[in-house]
Amino acid sequence: MELPFKAGNILLPKKNVDMYKWSVVACDQYTSEPEYWKEVNEIVGDEPSTLNLTLPEIYLEDSDVESRIKNINANMKKMLDNDIFDEYKDSMIYVERTQNDGKIREGLMGLVDLEAYSYEKGSQTLIRATEKTVIERIPPRMKVRENALLELPHIMILIDDDKKDIIESLKNKVSDSDVVYDFDLMQKGGHIKGYLLNNDIINEINNKLELLMDKTNFENKYDVHDKGVLLFAMGDGNHSLATAKACYEKLKGTMSKEEYLNNPARYALVELVNLHSSALEFEAIHRVVFDADKEDLLKNLYEYYDINEDGNGQRFELVTNDGVKELYITNPKSNIAVGSIQIFLDDYLSNHSGKIDYIHGEDTTKNLASKDNNIGFIFDPMAKEDLFKTVILDGALPRKTFSMGHSYDKRFYLEARKIK
Repeated sequence: MELPFKAGNILLPKKNVDMYKWSVVACDQYTSEPEYWKEVNEIVGDEPSTLNLTLPEIYLEDSDVESRIKNINANMKKMLDNDIFDEYKDSMIYVERTQNDGKIREGLMGLVDLEAYSYEKGSQTLIRATEKTVIERIPPRMKVRENALLELPHIMILIDDDKKDIIESLKNKVSDSDVVYDFDLMQKGGHIKGYLLNNDIINEINNKLELLMDKTNFENKYDVHDKGVLLFAMGDGNHSLATAKACYEKLKGTMSKEEYLNNPARYALVELVNLHSSALEFEAIHRVVFDADKEDLLKNLYEYYDINEDGNGQRFELVTNDGVKELYITNPKSNIAVGSIQIFLDDYLSNHSGKIDYIHGEDTTKNLASKDNNIGFIFDPMAKEDLFKTVILDGALPRKTFSMGHSYDKRFYLEARKIK
């Protein structure tokens, strides 16, 4: 097996660019808050910014989306023509992101090989989706990427390094002379600092990742057999990486094998983050079903699963206008409660009335679910240590199983790379 991670030619703005205005949050955040993006627009003004190179998803359904995409492509060409980037050849960057809460999340920028990635259900590839990929979300995102000259990643991919030996150890191997950026991020984004890594450090990283990828080590670690090695699990940006894969697969139809295997579109620029980072917190995403026949839904739920109130099985809380009830499933269909309930809801709502929404925060869930004809399901946060084992055994989790921190702590656009 070939390691599906490598150094890449990374573009960073030259020193005269205002980095505070350059770097904006991932496009899939604040999708119901136009005022957030209005504020970002006012902060950026006419300065060079990743805001002009990406499409906030709040605008994805707008009637002018085609012209927005054309402007993005034109802006990429203009920035390349105006030579605003320095290119760091065959590079990896060690990232220290100080979050809004003061915790430091460490990361590693490099390229993943899309040949080793699949978002298909049941995939056994080295790089896998952790949540169900909604195929319908890919085509509109392909329109943004397929004619783009550059990619700017908001993708965060997780490694399961409980010894904290691969990424966290890098802080002891870099110095101030390696710093390539160091600045505050806008809109409660905290602070970010990046260090260019030398070839010796890159080789050491590769050797350690190869040990994580070793099949014997993998099987012993997770106590599994006859399962494909899972090296990298998606954290954030699942549909962004799926879009890169779909564009690459489409490109393959126009090229010989030698051409597409050597094409820059074969790779995607991402940030690797350790699952065991103390700054990385998993938060539960709850469910509310609106406008449902409450009695019928509950009757079906109790027929679908063996449910008790005795503390035996997978725990969840059921919220209705009658109050909150703590329940347990003794015959689950998933490794975690949120997965078992999602399987039931997908099945039930395919031929019954009701509309599901995914809610952050217990209080909000309780408030919404306490209204007539609504039903809420509250879950404990998934233990992040369970993520890899669950994906190995169950495959991709149901969509909206967990969230990694607050919107303002998500990855900001910063580095770029040529994909044509």
